[in-house]
Amino acid sequence: MSAPKIPIVGVGPDGLAGLTLRSRELLTSAELVFGSDQVLRLLPDLTAERVRIGTDLPSIVERIKTNAGGKRMAIVSIGDPLFYGTARYLCDKVGPDLFEVVPHISSMQLAFARLKETWEEAYLTDLSTKSLDDVLDKIRGAETVGLFTSEAYTPGRIAQELLARGIDYFRATVCENLGGKDERITQGELSDLQTMAFDPLNILILKRLPDRPDAQRTGSKLSRFGNPDDLFAQSRPKSGLITQAEVRVLALAQMDLHTADVAWDVGAGSGSVAIEIAQLVTPGVVYAIEQDAADFHLISANLETFGVKNVKPVFGTAPAVFTGLPAPDAIFIGGNGGEISRLLEAAFTALRAGGRLVVNVGTLEMLSATYASMKRLAAGRGTVDVQLVNISRGVEQMESLRFEAVNPTFILRIRKV
Repeated sequence: MSAPKIPIVGVGPDGLAGLTLRSRELLTSAELVFGSDQVLRLLPDLTAERVRIGTDLPSIVERIKTNAGGKRMAIVSIGDPLFYGTARYLCDKVGPDLFEVVPHISSMQLAFARLKETWEEAYLTDLSTKSLDDVLDKIRGAETVGLFTSEAYTPGRIAQELLARGIDYFRATVCENLGGKDERITQGELSDLQTMAFDPLNILILKRLPDRPDAQRTGSKLSRFGNPDDLFAQSRPKSGLITQAEVRVLALAQMDLHTADVAWDVGAGSGSVAIEIAQLVTPGVVYAIEQDAADFHLISANLETFGVKNVKPVFGTAPAVFTGLPAPDAIFIGGNGGEISRLLEAAFTALRAGGRLVVNVGTLEMLSATYASMKRLAAGRGTVDVQLVNISRGVEQMESLRFEAVNPTFILRIRKV
């Protein structure tokens, strides 16, 4: 007969009173209960021996293994144990077959419900398991953010650190003791939160203010190319459509740039590719062509940040604006759409002999149309080089290294002979 499974029980702010009969029985019959200080304080009526879950998770794993099949154990977590709780870590380290997960409604769900806001596209994370710097890029580009705060990262400290980094475009809401009799909701600007005190059991929700661009990160050493995405000021809601740092590096390599080259960046957005081309072709000149007024104004802001003088922003629609520009040695086209065949033909015609045309597309439909057009342009005089780029970025989670995938993208190149 197999040993009974160890329950991992989700608990709300009202403790035992808010649990189902079965969840209460699982906890009251346990001899050994594991949980954080926060959740154990919600269960003063339990008579079992209490084991605090802190930062030393490997020791908790060992104690569970040692007592498995002996003492009746239970593990308690706030809300849903599989939603930034301990269940995932324990299942990974001990084995899922040893446990039974009994979820409660998550405090994050309750927080969004109180605000009557959807959370299906929000960026959610837990600052008890990672530093603010680890998640800053995600917060910076998000429309809505939900944060489990911690003793180290209180709402006041989070507000101070975001403002110190120029991230001042969020409306903040702190939800304390949700579901409890002392529940409190506080709303205000980030600047309002800096000196305020809150109960440790709280959720911080950030909602981006309308029509506010991302502020670029400052204070770090700028590289010639491959700079992090958040160094560039970007328009909302298009943040995240910037050519990612890793893709920029590959695209620049495909452009085969040389000192004093003339280059065009067509569909320049906020200018990330143009700026990094410029730093490789100095004293050559880069023409950053953009038809969106909001993005066009951001090109100048980013040029100032990087101190780049050899990029000339050009406002207008390609290919009409090509007339009068110096013939380029290399062209990069990103964010293209619409009449791709006509755009590519005009760009290829403008290239000098030996010039390189590099295109970045993000969908299979655009890949098919772009590849067919570039094949016609090559017309037996060369091949179309195509790369599928899959990038994953490492993130730390619960003392483990995991990887988050960046959306796949395609880079195509032809050379004019």
